[in-house]
Amino acid sequence: MPPLYTLSHRTVGSILRRCWRPAVHGLEHVPRTGAAILAGNHLSVADELFLAAVVPRHVAFWAKAEYFSGRGVRGRFTHALVTGLGAIKVERGGGRAALTAFDAAIPVLGGGGLIALYPEGTRSPDGRLYRGRTGMVRLAQRAEVPIIPVGVLGTDRVLPIDARVPRPGRVTVRFGEPVPVAGRIDGPADIRAVTDEVMARIRALTGQQYVPQYAPRRAPAPR
Repeated sequence: MPPLYTLSHRTVGSILRRCWRPAVHGLEHVPRTGAAILAGNHLSVADELFLAAVVPRHVAFWAKAEYFSGRGVRGRFTHALVTGLGAIKVERGGGRAALTAFDAAIPVLGGGGLIALYPEGTRSPDGRLYRGRTGMVRLAQRAEVPIIPVGVLGTDRVLPIDARVPRPGRVTVRFGEPVPVAGRIDGPADIRAVTDEVMARIRALTGQQYVPQYAPRRAPAPR
C-alpha cells in the first residue's frame, strides 16, 4: 500500500535546521550545479536527513530496501520519508538485485544530480570508521564524477541505533575537497587505493578511530 503522504526534501530540511541548527563547514566544496557523489561516514539513520537539510540542492540517497517495506505507523512514516527524499532502494542481498541500485544512480548523475552514499555499507556499531567498500569509486568511474568526502558528527546522539524518538544534540556536517576519479583507474588496485583515500579524507573530517576491516552487518529487526 502506498504511503498516505510524503515528506519533501524542503520540509525535512526546514524542520531539522530550526530544531537542531546543525553546524556546517566546507559547503563551498559541494558544486552549485553538476553531478557528484557525496560519500560520508555513517553513525545513524539521521545522517541522511541532516545531509539533506544542509545541502541547498536535492540529494538522492541509497537506502536499504527495508525502509520501503516497514509495517505499522513507523513503517509507513519511514516509507513516506524515504520516498519524499527521492531515495534509491538498495537490496543488500547481492547479485542482480544489488546492481539495480547502481544502475538507478547512473541516470541521476548523468542528469547532473547529487548522490549520497555511505561506503562503510552500514551504520558503525561503535562510533569508529570502518573500511570502505569500493562501489562508490566504481560508480564515480562509470559516471565520470568526483567524490566529495563528508563527515557527520553528533547524529548518533540525536538518533541512536534503535531509538524511536530523536533527542536534543549538536550535529556538525563537514565537507572536504572533491576527490577526482577520472583518469586514475587502471585496475582493481587503483579502485581500492582511491577508496582508501576517500576514507582517509572522511577520517580527517571526523577524527574517528579507523578500523581496517569491514563493519559487521546488523541483524534485521523483527517484523
